[in-house]
Amino acid sequence: MKKGEKRKQELLNIAYDMFLTRGYENTSVDEIIEKAQIAKGTYYYHFQSKEQMLEEVIDMMINNEVEMAKQIITMDISVPQKIVGILTSIKPTEAEQPIKNALFQPENVLMHHKIRKKLISILTPLLSEVIKEGVNKGIFECDNIPERVKMLLIISDGTFNEGKFSEQDISVFIDMTEKLLGAENGTMNFIYGLIDKSDMEGV
Repeated sequence: MKKGEKRKQELLNIAYDMFLTRGYENTSVDEIIEKAQIAKGTYYYHFQSKEQMLEEVIDMMINNEVEMAKQIITMDISVPQKIVGILTSIKPTEAEQPIKNALFQPENVLMHHKIRKKLISILTPLLSEVIKEGVNKGIFECDNIPERVKMLLIISDGTFNEGKFSEQDISVFIDMTEKLLGAENGTMNFIYGLIDKSDMEGV
């Protein structure tokens, strides 16, 4: 790693730690500069704004999560366990919630949309590989696997990350997933345990 790249990575690590402990909104660029003991010009050489730094911190988190997801694909575990493992590994940890929450600020709406699209593009080939394994093992029966996976991810994101949803929404999504993948009834019931129910109606 070149010196400039190393310095940028150090700044991202400092920002990540400060966003976790203090929250994104409560961390200023000046505080990051002071913590890193650098000149302000050095900061702005690497980042145009704090918002750009947030986006790159989240990219760093996603890249680490993807590496974990790739390891899960090679494990000697069942297809449903691999799907659960991949989807769980891509989610931020509880400690990382302050960083995730920053994406829901009105000024970060475009960044939020961009990162969601990136996650779908990353998850589609990873999950497609596992679904193909499921087809080979007779668990699923379908073609055009990447397109089906992408559609499921888009519907899932729109349903469960865009506001209130109901128990019936979860039930219909699971039923639709099984039909789209050609799976037997009940095969995908494990999805229920993956959904963050904090936004469920009545919760």
